[in-house]
Amino acid sequence: MNRIEQSFKALNEQNRKAFIPYIMAGDGGLNILPETLTTLEKFGATLIEVGVPFSDPVADGPTIQQAGIRSLQNGTTLRGIIAELTKARGVVSIPIVLMTYLNPIYSYGISTFAKDLAKAGVDGCIIPDLPIEEEDLLAAELENAGIELIRLVTLTSPRERIKEISSRGKGFLYTVTVKGITGTRNEFDQEVVEFLKRVKEVSPIPVVAGFGISTESQIKELTTHCDGVIVGSKIVDLLNKNDINGLESFMSVLKPEKNIR
Repeated sequence: MNRIEQSFKALNEQNRKAFIPYIMAGDGGLNILPETLTTLEKFGATLIEVGVPFSDPVADGPTIQQAGIRSLQNGTTLRGIIAELTKARGVVSIPIVLMTYLNPIYSYGISTFAKDLAKAGVDGCIIPDLPIEEEDLLAAELENAGIELIRLVTLTSPRERIKEISSRGKGFLYTVTVKGITGTRNEFDQEVVEFLKRVKEVSPIPVVAGFGISTESQIKELTTHCDGVIVGSKIVDLLNKNDINGLESFMSVLKPEKNIR
């Protein structure tokens, strides 16, 4: 059982939900990555999704795209990110999941990428442009290195495909709650609720909702129907503004003491 499974097992025993913040590595400088990770852990993150900046991000909305541009302008590289994550692992105890596209992995070298992630103490990898039909390209390398491949399902995924995708993983199932790119949304309709219910019915692993989640009310509503949420644009925006008090307050939404009030 890796750190991701352990974290969700502990949450389940406590009847709690996962809060997973997404950050863009290198936004504000790559040297602050370890400090950012420790801050997010202190504020209650279940695990942290660390994004790799890419010139052609197919899934990113405006806020994360701009963060990626700032990061690339700072000279951020995948190799540099992995080096900083290696440093951070000495002080960060919660799981770390890297989000990147296929092109940077190919450029890095698949086998070397998997081995270096393992050495850095990274627990999982999200690759939005990798369909399950193409997983053979690198799934075995990641598995051999002990890196969990986190798979995605969308609102348009048929039931049988959701069953197939969810049956392959051990970490969690990334359930995309919008038709389109990341970014804040004002509200989610009943279609999303029904979708999460369908996924929960067939998935043998925890179901986590992501994309467009930006308010406390959305988090509370969606976690009624799944095992946790991933919040990206809101977190990236708060970090860019250096609003640490706002970040701490926002991330406390799923803490038991806040729900009692």
